[in-house]
Amino acid sequence: MDFPSIYTLASALTGLLKREKLKPRILVGKDTRESGPWIERALIQGIRDNDGEAYSAGIIPTSAVSLLTQKYHLGAGIVISASHNPYHDNGIKIFSPRGKKIPAEWEARLEEEIRARDCNVREKRIRVQPNPRYAEDYIAFLKNRVRLPKRRRKIKMVLDCANGASSSIAPRVFEELGFEVEAIHNSPDGKNINRGCGSLHPHKLAHKVLKTGADIGIAFDGDTDRAVWVDEKGKILNGDHTLFVQALFMRDQARLKTSAVVATILSNMGLETALRKNGLTLLRTRVGDKYVLEKMMEACANLGGEQSGHTIFLDDCPTGDGILTGLKMLEAMIGRDLPLSRLTDGLEEYPQTQLNIRVAKKIDFKEFPEIIRIQEEIEQALKEGGRLELRYSGTEPMARVMVEGRDKTQIEQLAQKMGDVIAKYLGE
Repeated sequence: MDFPSIYTLASALTGLLKREKLKPRILVGKDTRESGPWIERALIQGIRDNDGEAYSAGIIPTSAVSLLTQKYHLGAGIVISASHNPYHDNGIKIFSPRGKKIPAEWEARLEEEIRARDCNVREKRIRVQPNPRYAEDYIAFLKNRVRLPKRRRKIKMVLDCANGASSSIAPRVFEELGFEVEAIHNSPDGKNINRGCGSLHPHKLAHKVLKTGADIGIAFDGDTDRAVWVDEKGKILNGDHTLFVQALFMRDQARLKTSAVVATILSNMGLETALRKNGLTLLRTRVGDKYVLEKMMEACANLGGEQSGHTIFLDDCPTGDGILTGLKMLEAMIGRDLPLSRLTDGLEEYPQTQLNIRVAKKIDFKEFPEIIRIQEEIEQALKEGGRLELRYSGTEPMARVMVEGRDKTQIEQLAQKMGDVIAKYLGE
């Protein structure tokens, strides 16, 4: 992630769009990390030096770039963000003209060109001026995507903005729709994004909800593509609860297009059981909103998401949007005239534990017979009453172990056993 490599990516993308007969007009947005501005300058210089047009949306949620790329018929959209990672990480996400992440074939072609080029470009002094119209268009979209019935009283909420991309936009959206809003962690300084706050650390939000007597707490992550909840009793709820509430509400409103809801291998078995009791089916796919979207399109489903808080309402947007998801949950609360704690009745989660093991290299687990032996031993111990999932993180040098079952003590012991053997062979 240096200036020449990012410049090369931008110039390669511009060339690719031309070869695909698409206009090389590209929108760039970012979250609040201190590295965002210079990465944006590198991208914009690379686009303009190759006869493309670059537009800046400034600090804005990931989904906004997806939506605006479609709205303005642009060739591509770029988001500079490392999502829920610490401030010192950063990344680049690219959206196609349809607002979806670019296909694997495009990724491979861009990677090949980056590796092949010997680029010693010098940074120019360019002025990047974000256009406020993009944020206004995004806010208007959000406000028009929900149907909020009249309320008997004003709903009070606490928003944890993770010192990220939602910091100025989310409080405004909810306030303009008539909610009583208290925002926390909405003062980004370039380094405090996701630090002890947001969707990865919702316990401070839970404390604030109880202290203020709020009806709901909503925690976003750094780029606002996910949201998790705190109910009025202070209980922390995740993306599985979102899918449960929305599946039943959308079904009863005749908005659920099929009986299938899409989630990943990490979603709790309790969600699968609860949906089945209500005549609905849970389809599982690999971890990642990209794979959730692919499965949704394959199954013609319009609701899907991840336990981590990404939720895709495909009739509205092809990417997860934490603010939109928050509005949808409020729509369900008001429509049912029930508190959030009551809406989640019927979803009983199985005990689940997850471990993260830092690794030196991401080598296929199958290369290590002892890892496979312990994996099979654990699966035999769990049988049909539980699950073991092993995978590598897509953004960090981590192996992730998830064990789920009916006995909390047992699954914690089994997870530790699996983690120990992975650390033995793959740990730093």
